[in-house]
Amino acid sequence: MLRILAACFAAALAACAGAPAAEELREVAPGVSVFGASVGGLTSEPARSQIQRAFARPIVIAYAGQTFSVSPTQLGAKAGVDAAIRSALSATPRSTIGLPVTFSQAAVQRLVSTLAWRYDRKPVSATVKGANASGPVFQPARDGVEVLKDAMEAEITHELTGGSRAPLRLATAAIAPAKTQTRFGPVIVVNRAENTLKLYDSQRLIRTIPVATGQSIYPTPPGIFKIVDKQKNPWWYPPTYDAWAHGLKPVPPGPDNPLGTRWMGLSVPGVGIHGTDEPTSIGYSASHGCIRMHVPDAEWLFNRVATGTPVVIE
Repeated sequence: MLRILAACFAAALAACAGAPAAEELREVAPGVSVFGASVGGLTSEPARSQIQRAFARPIVIAYAGQTFSVSPTQLGAKAGVDAAIRSALSATPRSTIGLPVTFSQAAVQRLVSTLAWRYDRKPVSATVKGANASGPVFQPARDGVEVLKDAMEAEITHELTGGSRAPLRLATAAIAPAKTQTRFGPVIVVNRAENTLKLYDSQRLIRTIPVATGQSIYPTPPGIFKIVDKQKNPWWYPPTYDAWAHGLKPVPPGPDNPLGTRWMGLSVPGVGIHGTDEPTSIGYSASHGCIRMHVPDAEWLFNRVATGTPVVIE
């Protein structure tokens, strides 16, 4: 009798071991989806594979014809697949089940910082590259680009936890340059052949002023310069490097000062725009390289330009 009972018990254990768990045999109701993956009609293990594949899809960020991909694991993301499967198995037909997701916020921030390093670009202001009969000629300005970090962190977080995995467009903002060719400010153009100085506001002519420029043996240098020094009632000091000034002494401010009452020094040694104590030289090539003006004209110009103002000498 004992041998018969033992045999029956062993047979029952073998039968139980060979039968799958009831949970594993249950199917998810039709039309149920988890994290964008359709799991309706599937048992737990096939559903698990579908969910894991959906979660593992990379996040794709697009910008200017380029794409940047990152996997969820690179962002420290983990999914609560077991909990999602339990919810799916008990869900009603056509339910949408969420997937619990955790991730590293620091990793997301590092990703966004990498995107900013790659795509941020500083704005470039317009610069003066010459002049023609119409006035100053500019190298055009260029807008800058800034990655909007807070917006990108929010969008990446939504993709990690939401499941759509639609390509993200990099969130950026344009940064306007400080100066454009239509909003540039004062520009001076000196024409040596005509002995004129023209002041422009960007490309709009403000005033044409007669000047004296350099003699043939002391020519005013051509090129693109800028005002680097401004002085009211300056002293005049004889240039030690020129033979014509040997023996001359400094002249204090006053009516006999060769610089008049205003000095605007340029970014070329020894050359500036200034008034003069020789008003009859205006209109001629008569200076030692500087640009002379009538004293009232020099005072007017002095009040309308700053250090850094471009000066084109043709």
